[in-house]
Amino acid sequence: MTSRLSVTVDVFSLAKQFTIARGAKTEAVVVTCSITKGDAIGRGECVPYARYGETVDGVVEAIESLRSSLEDGLTREELAKIMPPGAARNAVDCALWDLEAKISGTSASTLAGLPGLNPVDTAYTISLGSPDEMAAATRAVANRSVLKVKVGRGAEDADRMRAVRDAAPGTRLIIDANEGWTSDNLKTHLLVAASIGAFVVEQPLPAGQDDILARTPHPVPICADESVHGSGDLHTLIGRYDYVNLKLDKTGGLTEGLVFLEEARRLGFGVMVGCMVGSSLAMAPALLLAQGAELVDLDGPLLLREDRPNGLRYGGSRVFPPSPALWG
Repeated sequence: MTSRLSVTVDVFSLAKQFTIARGAKTEAVVVTCSITKGDAIGRGECVPYARYGETVDGVVEAIESLRSSLEDGLTREELAKIMPPGAARNAVDCALWDLEAKISGTSASTLAGLPGLNPVDTAYTISLGSPDEMAAATRAVANRSVLKVKVGRGAEDADRMRAVRDAAPGTRLIIDANEGWTSDNLKTHLLVAASIGAFVVEQPLPAGQDDILARTPHPVPICADESVHGSGDLHTLIGRYDYVNLKLDKTGGLTEGLVFLEEARRLGFGVMVGCMVGSSLAMAPALLLAQGAELVDLDGPLLLREDRPNGLRYGGSRVFPPSPALWG
């Protein structure tokens, strides 16, 4: 029985503007890959990311280029050999996992050799703004266990960090600079992050300047995001980073994500499982990897005005495993 491929572009309005050091957005544009075989439908979602040279049209074209192979039964292992890591491969890979789960009647976590899934605490993101704006946004969610704080633009970052800490004195903080700090202000900002008791600082410098981190004390652990994509990058980060951010849109799907997680553990890195801004369909496969991670940042659906049907359930700071109706 042959398979059928469908590729769509879906747009989700955000509940409010989302701002990081590189710019602002008011909607999430995602590409959805659906593979149908008989009565079973497997789905995967990806977020094309301009920072990595991706466009929506380019991702759609890349997936469409595999149409004949996918409809002839392309496997995940074969996919990894013919398509590079990135958003397009993520959507296809996760759709293949979902399809296998639906056909076999076995959960994706079991197929991956993992124990059953449990709820995990996820960070909630405080968008970049003035110190007063960020403090107000923080007070509204100060009961959450983990907050990710977007900084990386201008001289007010120290005030932003202190304002958020004052607004949420008991919350674990992830400070995310999105490559926005410089060699001139790195040490100062790291010391401020340490003074407010931040748990980790994420990607302080632009990718390509990682050698500076090898020569700089880490009063707060430092996490790589833009500087790490697949498992093959990890060995280059030793002595420069303490944590790595595992995102399926970077690794190119759950298959490589599992390899990445194992290699990160072998090398001694702490792991954050993160996401782009997308729907629950994009978060669901990442929950398999989040089970043993030190940090989880899968709040994408919480930033949307409206999620997909059968979306993930969030309660307090927790996100719960997906239903088979959503994925896996």
